[in-house]
Amino acid sequence: MWKGLFSHLLRGVWLLWMWQAVFVDATQSKVWEVPTASSFTSSANLSESRGEQDCERSHSRVTADTPPRLDGTWVSTRCEVRPGPEFLTRSYTFHTGRHFRALQHYYKDAACEEPAYSLMIRGKLRPRRASWITRGATEAEHHLSEVSLVVHGPAARQRLASRLPATCVGLTLGRVVPGKPLELYNTRAGRGCLEALGFSMMEMSLMRVETQHQSRGGKVQELLLGDLHTDWTQRTQHRPTGYQQPLQNAMHHTHPCPVCALVYRSSEQRPPVLPRSPAAPLALAGRWVSSRCETRPDVLFLTRDFTFDPDQHAWQGVYRHYSDPVCSRPTFTLRASGHFAQGNPSAKVSGATEFVFKVTRVRVAALDGPTAALLNGTRPGKCGRAGGWAVGVEQDLTPTGGCPLLGIKLPHKEYELLKAELDPRRRPLLFIGGRPTDGLSPDRPQRRPTSFQAPMGLCGGDTRPSRRYGSAFNSKQLAASGTEARARLVVLVLGSVLCSCFWVY
Repeated sequence: MWKGLFSHLLRGVWLLWMWQAVFVDATQSKVWEVPTASSFTSSANLSESRGEQDCERSHSRVTADTPPRLDGTWVSTRCEVRPGPEFLTRSYTFHTGRHFRALQHYYKDAACEEPAYSLMIRGKLRPRRASWITRGATEAEHHLSEVSLVVHGPAARQRLASRLPATCVGLTLGRVVPGKPLELYNTRAGRGCLEALGFSMMEMSLMRVETQHQSRGGKVQELLLGDLHTDWTQRTQHRPTGYQQPLQNAMHHTHPCPVCALVYRSSEQRPPVLPRSPAAPLALAGRWVSSRCETRPDVLFLTRDFTFDPDQHAWQGVYRHYSDPVCSRPTFTLRASGHFAQGNPSAKVSGATEFVFKVTRVRVAALDGPTAALLNGTRPGKCGRAGGWAVGVEQDLTPTGGCPLLGIKLPHKEYELLKAELDPRRRPLLFIGGRPTDGLSPDRPQRRPTSFQAPMGLCGGDTRPSRRYGSAFNSKQLAASGTEARARLVVLVLGSVLCSCFWVY
């Protein structure tokens, strides 16, 4: 039922934004103004907008150019974990003539200490126009001209032999010498080799470059490329609407960043071997918050704020949703609470731990008029008190068993994956499992995630969950339960924009 609802809603959002695009294009005649607001620049203080004054947040002003300025080299800042799982580092170089050279180094381990093989990708990129689906993003086309493989040892060669066809571009994998490039693909042949490897550069079909202007005059530039499908078999056909972990400009990155230098100096024959990170035990107690405005597939902008009480096996989570890519225009807030149970260390992702979270209570507050009006249109007994929604007034959805319009079902259980790390300044980071691209809920062990969302930082002090909400909630559930999560997202975006149009005119 929810898949049908989501399909209708997504078409509605797409058609509405396409109308906005045509209107702007007709009046402005500038393809890069589709369908943006005044510009992709915000000087909003993210700390204040998130209500996190007691946390150490960045006061940087964030800007984004459209079309994005890509010239230069962009590198990974840590060992990246992709669904599967796959462990890799990336180094992408873009030239003035639209040509690019990308290096992807794959590893046997979750710390990126044991290189398995590297891919060297050459091609051409053509930015097209501002995205009609993901606000603030640019759509692009890419054309590959060459993909070469370099194996870094006999063990990796044997593993690849089980995935690749016996012959790739005329050469058998068994004859590959470690450290010597093997051409997997060119413009004439090799597509089968790439598909068998699960390789895709569809991430380049959606992009955004953000510049953080720091108070002391410096800047940090980040390149956000399209997300990858969490189902490995769907990866080569997936058209992204969200982002994966950003790359940083090799000349304008955070300091210190020891990984940046190693990745920047790497080549396909000399993959970076990342330094062993200090041990970081998984200590959940306290309050954890987003370090940036986060984006989910199908146009969801949000920040997360969670408090864990391990003694009570309880947690409380707050999702603050926004209508723009810098999280400056709030639309609604969700507060959820429940219990969690810690399981065994993950057998798939070294250093991660399995959890089970149960959500038993959810509260929602509409933060703009269109969202309140949309919620007031729900049927009695289905989404809080009928007709009782008002801007800034929180409602408890527990008595109605959640809210189908928002994709919330109570009670709800999810199988999760958590991991703790220390950043280069030895500040704790918390990684929580990534949401499934198909919208299905990880409500059974075999659907447990194998990759992570953006890291969350620990606030100063140990703020325990408020007794007002009872026990607390998992940092994953509120991305929503299954396909219902997308329904919630698209309904609210559509309702907010549509109602705004009616109110203005």
